[in-house]
Amino acid sequence: MPNSPKKPVVIVTRKLPEVVETRMRELFEAHLNVADEPMSQAELVEAVKTADVLVPTVTDRIDRAVISQAGEKLKLIANFGTGVDNIDLDTARNRGITVTNTPGVLTEDTADMTMALILSVPRRLAEATQYLKDPANEWHGWSPTWMLGHRIYGKRLGIIGMGRIGSAVARRAKAFGLQIHYHNRRRLPEEIEQEYEATYWDSLDQMLARMDIISVNCPHTPATYHLLSARRLRLMKPTAYIVNTARGEVIDENELARLVEAEAIAGAGLDVFEHEPAVNPKLLRSSRVVALPHMGSATLEGRVDMGEKVIINIKTFMDGHNPPDRVHPAMF
Repeated sequence: MPNSPKKPVVIVTRKLPEVVETRMRELFEAHLNVADEPMSQAELVEAVKTADVLVPTVTDRIDRAVISQAGEKLKLIANFGTGVDNIDLDTARNRGITVTNTPGVLTEDTADMTMALILSVPRRLAEATQYLKDPANEWHGWSPTWMLGHRIYGKRLGIIGMGRIGSAVARRAKAFGLQIHYHNRRRLPEEIEQEYEATYWDSLDQMLARMDIISVNCPHTPATYHLLSARRLRLMKPTAYIVNTARGEVIDENELARLVEAEAIAGAGLDVFEHEPAVNPKLLRSSRVVALPHMGSATLEGRVDMGEKVIINIKTFMDGHNPPDRVHPAMF
């Protein structure tokens, strides 16, 4: 009986859903991170020296310092996540290392969370929940003027980045009666604009100055770093809200914190932060900020779907074919 082909060594940097890890063990020589402790840079370097495939997550920094020390065996970085701003794509390409990601499967989950924040901030849901649960507070019952928020129906929503997630947010927001506006690298086809009843803004500055709610849904790239700079944040109306479920680096977080504290912006709903896991203390102290620990895509279904995409990308690549979710730097 012929010997079975040797399984590729696949090093996984964080704990994944059990069903995904089990399947990886069946198909590959998978080294799992059962303790789920984030790997240090030194540990990542050791991993790339011995692996055929590295499976990092979006919080693992796979930069030039790591990739430049990769062994000859490493030919694939199969990212567990859609964004690849954690990976130095140019260095990977120069070393002949293919990079894949997991697009598409997180769209609906992230759009759901975006919509939840769009509702939560103007209606003060987190603030009200915290008040009710605090034993130091005594609720005296309904009052016509207590804990008043703002209606979202009929308000103008400006979406920055009208890709898969931005479009999914637009569908949800339209159902809630919001007026859809958007800024994107490319204008959408006319039939899609008609479907969302969307207004396109070529000028981000002009859109920011007119919206009641801003939703950030673009990827983090060198071109979008601090896209919402101090200058642009100051263009927003003092009655406007901002929601970010994309990447923290897109917003100048220090300036956002200052503007919220000064009541120059009405509030913010944030699932991502510029220097994760650190968060600006001013944002955490503010009653007008709903802050979540990067959980926009955190559903069991979404994580399993991500894992399945990773497995398909690895299996396809190891079988000598082009993986379906191969990343090209020009895409970002």
